[in-house]
Amino acid sequence: MPKTPLHPSPPPLEANDVAIVGGGTVLWFVAFLALLPFQSTLSAHGHGTWPWICLSGGLLGLIGLWYCRARRDAIARSRAAEADGTAERAADGNGQDPATRSD
Repeated sequence: MPKTPLHPSPPPLEANDVAIVGGGTVLWFVAFLALLPFQSTLSAHGHGTWPWICLSGGLLGLIGLWYCRARRDAIARSRAAEADGTAERAADGNGQDPATRSD
């Protein structure tokens, strides 16, 4: 069987991770609040852990929200530092890094 040619991977898609994780976290907390009044009925039918699963999902979502915000800020700082380095090299005259330039 002949092999098919490999294609390069496409670049990763940019997404608003903070909004996605925040929305999921809100849904977990809403589910917790919706199930809480039915705790006794759920327990009677063997599903008493459902509200607590939703609560733990919401709390884990808060950790994920913190992580996504820290990641987003780190990426922004990295891009800003990269842009500053590019601007400094362009202002140098010939576009080379002064540390690697041979005069």
